Amino acid sequence: MKAIYGLYPDPDSAERALDVLEQLKSRLEFSETDIAVLTGEPYEEYGFGGRDRKTPMPWLAALGGLVAALGGVGLVWFGQHTYPLVTGGMSIVPYYPLGIITYELAMLGAVLTTVITLLVTARLPDWRRDKLYDPAVSHGKILVGVINPPEKGHSELRETLHAAGAEAVKEIADPR
Repeated sequence: MKAIYGLYPDPDSAERALDVLEQLKSRLEFSETDIAVLTGEPYEEYGFGGRDRKTPMPWLAALGGLVAALGGVGLVWFGQHTYPLVTGGMSIVPYYPLGIITYELAMLGAVLTTVITLLVTARLPDWRRDKLYDPAVSHGKILVGVINPPEKGHSELRETLHAAGAEAVKEIADPR
């Protein structure tokens, strides 16, 4: 992995750097996903605080709950019809136990789907060895940079990041 990044002391300068990188991406030919922003704390009021905000989690949780609820209904129906008991004129599938089992399995499906979606979208655990990180992020700095930048734009990226207010501009070369 190659990367060029700057360490910024405050969110305003990091926001300026992100805006400049957004303008440079078409000219230097890198994509939106190549821009990395790492902070030690959330900055919701800034643009980089909501970059990864879109998530399908609510819809997937509802779908997981619905699928599990249908599975619960199917489980009760199948169990009662596979081993029928004489009920003396009552329904073979009892409604109150059916409701309890359906509800519990719907909640289980929604919770498990939510946890799995959270782990997948947050990329946890992250097994990649080529992660971009600098220890200064743990000390309050904000990292803004480009992962795998194009060869022709290294010097321009370094100058741009420094001009946006970076305290330090660093480059990671590919070890291979």
